[in-house]
Amino acid sequence: MMSETFTLRLLGILPGGLVWMTLVLSVVLSFVQPIWVIYFIIVFDLYWLFRVMYFMPFLIISWVRYRKALKTDWQYLVGQDVGADAVYHLVFLPTYKEEYGVIRDTLQRLATGSYPAERLLIVLAGEERDAEHFQKNISILKPEFEKKFMAFFTTLHPANLENEIPGKGSNLNWSGKIIASEIKRMGLDVDKIIVSSFDVDTLIHQEYFSALTHTYLTTPHPNRHSYQPIPLYNNNLWESPAAVRVAMFGTTFWLMTELSRPEGMMTFSSHSMSLRMLLDVGFWQKDIVSEDSRIFLQGLIRYHGDYHVAPIYLPVSMDTVMTGNYWHALVALYKQLRRWAWGVENFPFMVKSFWADPLMPRKIKCIFLFKQLEGMYTWATAPMLIFIMGRLPFWVASENFRSTTVFQNTPFTLEWLMRFAMFGAFISAGLAFTLLPPRPAHIPRRHAIIVTVLQWLLLPITFMVFGAFPAIDAQTRLMLGKNLRFNVSPKRKSH
Repeated sequence: MMSETFTLRLLGILPGGLVWMTLVLSVVLSFVQPIWVIYFIIVFDLYWLFRVMYFMPFLIISWVRYRKALKTDWQYLVGQDVGADAVYHLVFLPTYKEEYGVIRDTLQRLATGSYPAERLLIVLAGEERDAEHFQKNISILKPEFEKKFMAFFTTLHPANLENEIPGKGSNLNWSGKIIASEIKRMGLDVDKIIVSSFDVDTLIHQEYFSALTHTYLTTPHPNRHSYQPIPLYNNNLWESPAAVRVAMFGTTFWLMTELSRPEGMMTFSSHSMSLRMLLDVGFWQKDIVSEDSRIFLQGLIRYHGDYHVAPIYLPVSMDTVMTGNYWHALVALYKQLRRWAWGVENFPFMVKSFWADPLMPRKIKCIFLFKQLEGMYTWATAPMLIFIMGRLPFWVASENFRSTTVFQNTPFTLEWLMRFAMFGAFISAGLAFTLLPPRPAHIPRRHAIIVTVLQWLLLPITFMVFGAFPAIDAQTRLMLGKNLRFNVSPKRKSH
């Protein structure tokens, strides 16, 4: 029998191994058997085309629902819901070295939404590694905001605890357990408390908690669901480099596609869930980086597959990475996307947990495992196969091969396949215009139009440099057993 450690290592090697096997064989066979590579590229491009055509309707469906949600009076609907008066919202805001203005803007938005602020319990969760800066922010923020909410808690996560990775997950684990005791002391019903885990720069839509409450009260078995809004990286979008904007829109469109087909979907970034589920699973894991998706998997495993994502088609707006320097911002973007790609660490955990759970339906296991493995594989390989490997056999072809019919006709076939596939990019670019925040006064109108149109010409480069490369990086690290540490993306508000 193989040991559990050895099995997990093999499972960690699998995603990166598939990626590197694809890339290496594509290069080697381009020299020795170019016809094999050409056939593989044609099949892959066809698959990619069908994938794009399959996902586009779901993106449009989500966009239509998003526009409808913006026009809905959610607070009125909550007023008609039975049991709405018994629901409270517990909001966790982990913070590490964030500027005072970033945190204040978030708290101000929470305090001025349509949902009564006196039904919100706020947790500002700091780090001991940043204790002096955190306490300085608290000394200013708490007197201003503590009376606006039902409760305003602050926690300080100790540094260097055993079996932890410093980061958001371990901070949430620490603060969650402390606040759970406070909730019980206050006599609140844990089955009527919805928890939101937000990045500290998250600016909610004014009706977010009203929509969340209504969805919670009208969803069968609401404690068996997580609730996912649409992330828009709009807070400082106009000041961000073009590559950052394209990458962030890509993230938004990916999640919008998932929301209208939530089977096999996991939570991402800022989202909400029930306190009951968190108590059942023992809160967030403290030794992983991708806590936003892992907490969903903890619920899925705890309830033997009976755990789901309920869409909230309202936006929550966050910052793009900003450092005040163009090139430093691109480096920060790469690190942020690599951290997101580190979600591949979930794959060994999923296989191990699913295998040990005979009560989880096999169909659910297959759906989640396939989406995880296929998603990570195409994230890392698609840009390389489409833009580089698909052309390599023709660049290095021998004179004999150049005279064949395959050599003469295939480039035209691939070109047309990619033209059809790029149709999805045009749709995305059009939808992006409808998601833009208001143009700041200091951004000239002509400049804004040029920038927002021309930025999409960078798509092939962005697709590789900020798509494939960080995904390959993350999967290679997992394959080699080199863990990734949590890094906080530098962010700066618009001025």
